[in-house]
Amino acid sequence: MQNCPLCRPKAEAVLWSDTRLRVILVSDADYPAFCRVIWNEHVKEMTDLADADRSHLVRVALVAEEVLRAMLQPDKINLASLGNQVPHLHWHVIPRFVDDAHFPDPVWGPRNRQGHPHALEPKRLRTELIARLGASSG
Repeated sequence: MQNCPLCRPKAEAVLWSDTRLRVILVSDADYPAFCRVIWNEHVKEMTDLADADRSHLVRVALVAEEVLRAMLQPDKINLASLGNQVPHLHWHVIPRFVDDAHFPDPVWGPRNRQGHPHALEPKRLRTELIARLGASSG
């Protein structure tokens, strides 16, 4: 799709990738550990994928959750696959903390407070993803 920002990314901080998908670090000052798992091919829904591809996507999203939980000990992880604004299959993996800017509300809503961003070292996150998923092809 020509206008899809996930098909034609301008600049992404890719943490891990293979031929089917990529895990990126989202540039968000409030949520510096916000990751996105993006299917490379332009498809809209999980059911557009073959069973093996669906399993692979879910596995990678859950590994990202697992790594973020181990590294940051968040109060909650939000996993979201919306696609209303960008109908390209992707999952948001967002560590949430009671002192973040929106807690307990969604990160896309109005801020509840200034909030405290919980950062992590992207290089360490990349290393942990590789340890669990294998060498990245990207």
